[in-house]
Amino acid sequence: MNEQQAIKRAEEIIHQAVDGMSPKPKLERIGPTPVGACIARDDGGPDDRLQVSLAYKLTGVPGSKAKSLVRQARDAWLKLGYKFQSSDADWSKPFPHVNMRTEPDDFWMDAITGVVNRATGEGLASVGVTSPCFPRSASDQSAADSTAFHRTQVDERAEQIALDHSSRIYDALHVQRAPVQGGDGISVYRDSEGAFVHHAWSTQPLTEEEAIQAMARVQTYFERAGWTVGHVPAGTGVTALIARKVEDESMAQIAPSATGAVRVAVTTPVAPGRSANI
Repeated sequence: MNEQQAIKRAEEIIHQAVDGMSPKPKLERIGPTPVGACIARDDGGPDDRLQVSLAYKLTGVPGSKAKSLVRQARDAWLKLGYKFQSSDADWSKPFPHVNMRTEPDDFWMDAITGVVNRATGEGLASVGVTSPCFPRSASDQSAADSTAFHRTQVDERAEQIALDHSSRIYDALHVQRAPVQGGDGISVYRDSEGAFVHHAWSTQPLTEEEAIQAMARVQTYFERAGWTVGHVPAGTGVTALIARKVEDESMAQIAPSATGAVRVAVTTPVAPGRSANI
């Protein structure tokens, strides 16, 4: 599989969930470019592989339909023979989420809801797909170099939001940070969708039990703070988290690695609000 094939397949899986929905939503992309480095490598060595992650808000329908859209996504995927990661969503909750995977190509996807208006109980639905890791080709490397994270002057508000989210995630994990390493710190990603502030850092190495407990604490924080949470494969025995904050369109990725460290990355758009009226 290469980048183009991974993107095409991810888009196909999303449309399999969305195209038969009623009422029919529009797709609005969430977050930065869909192609990035793999979140973890089994052997702990340098990772030059890539991974596609696509996520879309389902817009243009009443927020009260969010749960119905998630259920319809689940039903469409089940009809195609796709499997639950663990079990079906808890439909008694106001904002359930579904985590599934395709067979045999092992793309992971979720359909989730987030809070739009706590007073009325309205939600916002989204669907996301993450591909397996695939080798980086020469053309992929050239594209990555042209759209890599660069340190530049950034919007101070977006930077502060990203740093604030990182700080709260650190508090929730409740483990020591590792010394700064390559790729850590604040940077800016620019692509055709706009500019995004990115903050990355790692914890010190943890035992598997410590990592499981830390991930449980940060998931609890996300859910209480109104983030929508999805799960993606990390290749370490501990599932990674991808969370989205509807209010400021931030995305957070919390990924245990084979070295025992938990890798944290927060991405915030410099100019959010393209969907502020949803």
